[in-house]
Amino acid sequence: MKSVSYHPIGVIETPFAEREGMPIQAAGGEGVRGRIVLLPEYVGGLQDLAGFSHLILLYHFHLTRETRLVVTPFLDSTPRGVFATRSPNHPNPIGLSTVRLIEIRETILEIEDVDIVNGTPLLDIKPYVPAFDHRQPERLGWLEKAGASVRQTRADKRFT
Repeated sequence: MKSVSYHPIGVIETPFAEREGMPIQAAGGEGVRGRIVLLPEYVGGLQDLAGFSHLILLYHFHLTRETRLVVTPFLDSTPRGVFATRSPNHPNPIGLSTVRLIEIRETILEIEDVDIVNGTPLLDIKPYVPAFDHRQPERLGWLEKAGASVRQTRADKRFT
């Protein structure tokens, strides 16, 4: 296979200086404000984005130093296959969060419901569209029991 590379389009600024103690998912970051500082050459891509209330952010887990195929996720004490988790230790450390868009000012996007560490390189922005993105799941695997505590759970040192 060919190698694939991406280049950041901006940086995500948040109140979280490190992973430890921050929300583990956007649901736990409800009300937490942050912002995206977009590189000026991408400002044209913001046209029409202000009409959306939520955005899907794709970003690089820049603090991840290793890949692990089996991890113990925050919401469980049982080791799980990395592809059955949202651990940052995937072979390609790509993060995904759905956030609320508050305002766009030139190259600055004010956002809310943030669960991302400060200084994270942003790879892409996509509008959240319920008709496209919302699915009613039939199975939630090991998270059927553990997922209820996501709003209160905070990151510890297991992925640092």
